[in-house]
Amino acid sequence: MSFRFLIIFILISFTALGQNKNSKGDNYFYGYQYKNAIEAYRKEQSKKPLTNSQLLNLADSYFKIGKYDDAAKLYMSVSANDTIISVHRFNKMLQSLSRGGNQDSVKTFIKSKSSVFSTELIENAEFNYQLYNRSPDQDVKIINLFANSAQADFSPAFYKENLLFSSSRPRKSKNIYTPSGESYLDIYVGKFEKSGNVSMATPFSELPSFKFHKSTPFYAASSNRFFYIVSNTEDGQMAFNDEGKNALALAVLYDSGQFRFLLKDLSVSFYYPYFDDESERLYFAANFEDSYGGTDLYYVVTNNGQVMTAPINLGPKINSPGNEIAPYIFDGSLYFSSDVFYGLGGMDVYKSNIQPDGSYSIPVNIGEGINSKDDDFGFIIKENENKGYIGYVASNRPGGKGGDDIYKFEMDKIPGLKTFSVKGKVVNTASKKTIDKAEIRLLSREGDVLKEIYSKDDGSFSIEIPWQDYVSVSATKDGYSIFSMAYSDEGIEEVQKKPFNIGLAKWSDWILEKEDKTVLKIGKFFFDKGRSTVTPSVAIELDKVVAAVSSFPDLQIKIESHTDSRGSTSYNKRLSQKRADAIKIYLLGKGLSASNIIEAKGYGEERIKNNCTNGTYCLDFLHKQNERTLFVVEKN
Repeated sequence: MSFRFLIIFILISFTALGQNKNSKGDNYFYGYQYKNAIEAYRKEQSKKPLTNSQLLNLADSYFKIGKYDDAAKLYMSVSANDTIISVHRFNKMLQSLSRGGNQDSVKTFIKSKSSVFSTELIENAEFNYQLYNRSPDQDVKIINLFANSAQADFSPAFYKENLLFSSSRPRKSKNIYTPSGESYLDIYVGKFEKSGNVSMATPFSELPSFKFHKSTPFYAASSNRFFYIVSNTEDGQMAFNDEGKNALALAVLYDSGQFRFLLKDLSVSFYYPYFDDESERLYFAANFEDSYGGTDLYYVVTNNGQVMTAPINLGPKINSPGNEIAPYIFDGSLYFSSDVFYGLGGMDVYKSNIQPDGSYSIPVNIGEGINSKDDDFGFIIKENENKGYIGYVASNRPGGKGGDDIYKFEMDKIPGLKTFSVKGKVVNTASKKTIDKAEIRLLSREGDVLKEIYSKDDGSFSIEIPWQDYVSVSATKDGYSIFSMAYSDEGIEEVQKKPFNIGLAKWSDWILEKEDKTVLKIGKFFFDKGRSTVTPSVAIELDKVVAAVSSFPDLQIKIESHTDSRGSTSYNKRLSQKRADAIKIYLLGKGLSASNIIEAKGYGEERIKNNCTNGTYCLDFLHKQNERTLFVVEKN
């Protein structure tokens, strides 16, 4: 496949001297002759034990020719006896198990090695395994392009009314690339027919001629620029680093006709560029040393065509122990291809929604049709002129014309299974400080827990589940209130479009000790003289009681109303009871239940706080100290 063909470029190109230092099996392996390598390693093994590095090469060789059971046994053997196996080879081992039909063994291994893999990888795997039990609601029509050849054809890209792509079909101006036995890659162009098929492919003449690799184009229509990759050269010849590697550089052709390298490193290969007009980010795949496995996705920020930042890794939510390539952004989602072990086959297309804060949701395998049991990569898509969507993807699935072919697909809906995803922070409603270790749950209509997580040290959280038409989000922590909101229909779509911040009230912020009782902390309020009507100023404070009970739904309170000593004792008793009843009626009207209010009682002047009793002269402010309402907490 051409993905393998591309990866070959970034591996070591040994000099003759370097190869002489290796065994025959090593030389075959590094020359990409995997069947010969297997035979040679087996002969060498009969004479003396192979080193762990050679055993891993042998496992890789089995993997390359599709003998997954043999590959898995070797990977697992080395893994059990040696710690040198990389996470990239762990991925190959798990791929071998999965493609050999041992998916349960993969799941068991992931759990046993949870310390080796990132939490993001484990979450991604579990999520996608869960999705595979669901049938995608999409009808995909996919056909092989007329323009395909008997050689490798891949990396489709839109260009005006044409399709650009890469191919290893022979040309007089191109030499044969020895490891693949095919021509050095070049960029071709084909014109769209009305049906969306592409025919009459010819070499693309608008890019400068180049006798080595030229591949994976992207055309930025807004700036009329071409981004693509070429072999590193010096003075017209291939350039190698100190280890004998020839890597791929990322180049740009400006609308003025000027050519320049944007990213070039003799030890690093760049490929599959994608330029996002809105953010001015240039995305690409590369094999930097900080990768999470094989090749990872990165971006650099640009300004008027100039690179302004160092390459930024998209992180472990996107990148895996496998290889990630071919980024493409459409309708707020990032599409890319990966050969991570939990896919349907080799390399699959995944979709990740770009969140409001610029982060990414869990990458979701877009399912059968676009993806197959073989390698599927280089996905692009756009709206169809008639209806629905049209796009192109490369694949080495059976029935093609060559090793890799480009396929056209049509579909009525955006591809991929939908998910429900929210991300935000948990904060204290009073202090606005973040709350760590808060429990966040997603619940079904029936109240079943769909997923449960805890907020991080900075209060942040991100939670995602396969699509539901109804979701209830709840959150709580010991000593804090309960948050609960339910979403369905349009609301479930809207809530995902912005940060989802959860406010929890701290219980200690709502109460105080007063008159040897635990009471709700609200401002003092007064009724009009001799009246029991709830005025707007009184309602402001009563609404705080409503907020407290809303935050703590099991809260039970007792309403205590007190007057001063002015007026007769019996009158004050009746007045305070009327006020307590009026408060209860107001609170019930605001949504509190009868179970929240266990009693509403007026005490009149029975519990005077100071010396202002009957017949005693007191200033008004001293009498006001006795006129009060307490909301006594009986049960929390």
